[in-house]
Amino acid sequence: MLEAYRGKDTLTSMAYYGTVDTVTRLTPTLVRVVLGGDGLAGFTAPDATDTYVNVAIPPAGAPYGGVFEPAEVRETQPKELWPARRRYTVRDWDGSRLTVDFVVHGDQGVAGPWAAGAKPGDVLVFEGPGSGFRPDPSADWHLLVGDESALPAIAASLEAVRAGSRAVVRLVCDGPAYEVPLTCPGELDLVWLHRTGSAADVDLLADAVADVDFPAGRVHAFVHGEADEIRAIRRHLISDRGVPRADMSCSPYWRRTMTDEAWRAVKREYVAAMDADVA
Repeated sequence: MLEAYRGKDTLTSMAYYGTVDTVTRLTPTLVRVVLGGDGLAGFTAPDATDTYVNVAIPPAGAPYGGVFEPAEVRETQPKELWPARRRYTVRDWDGSRLTVDFVVHGDQGVAGPWAAGAKPGDVLVFEGPGSGFRPDPSADWHLLVGDESALPAIAASLEAVRAGSRAVVRLVCDGPAYEVPLTCPGELDLVWLHRTGSAADVDLLADAVADVDFPAGRVHAFVHGEADEIRAIRRHLISDRGVPRADMSCSPYWRRTMTDEAWRAVKREYVAAMDADVA
C-alpha cells in the first residue's frame, strides 16, 4: 500500500457492535449515523484523525442474528452468506458514541444503502479500529485533498491542526448543496470544486492542486479519494513539487466506473502501478 500505511497503519481485529441512535442526512449523498449502546464497551480510538472501522453487513436473508462475530460467520457459513466488509472513517468518538458518515449513491454498494435505510435501534457490527494518520504538528503547513469519501478524515484532521498553522484544502463534490461546514484552529484556505458530469471532472482536483502557490516550509499532505484523481495528484506532488513520500498520506479509496467489488479485486495491482509512476 502507499505512504498512508507503510509502517504506520495499525488495525485491531476486535469485533464490536453499535446500536443506531440517530440518523442525519447531511447532504443529498452524505448520511451521518451515530451509534451507541453496550456493544461499544471496550472500544477505544487511537490518537489519529483517519481512524477507521471495517463494518460487516450481512446479506439479505442471512441465517444469523443482528449481533454476530464476523470471524465465526466466516468459519461456519458458506461464502455467499458472509457479511460484506467495508472500511469507513470514524468521524467522532466521544467515549460512548461512535459517529460514522456514509456516502450514499442510491442503491449502489452495500454500506450506503444500509445507512440510507438505517433507523434507531438497528445494529451495525464492525471490526477495528485502525489508523495511520494525524497532522504533524512540526510541519510548516498542511495540504488536504479529496472528495466525499475523504471528508470525515479531512474534517477530523482540520480540527487537529495546531493553531497558527496553515491548512490548504481542495475538495470536490457535486455542487453547493453537497458542501459541509469545516472548521480549523489554524489558517484555513478552503476551495470547493464542483463536478459538471463531464469527462473533465477527473482533472478538477489535480488542476486545483497544481494551481496552489505552495507556502514556504515543509508540507504534510493527506490525499485520498477517487483512484485516477489521487494517482495524478500524487505524481505531481512527488515529481513536480518534490514532496517526500514520508510527508504524504495517499490512498485511492474507490475508482470511477467500478463497483466496490470490482475495485477491491484490482486495487493491489493499481496501487503497485501508482508506486511505479515515481519509482
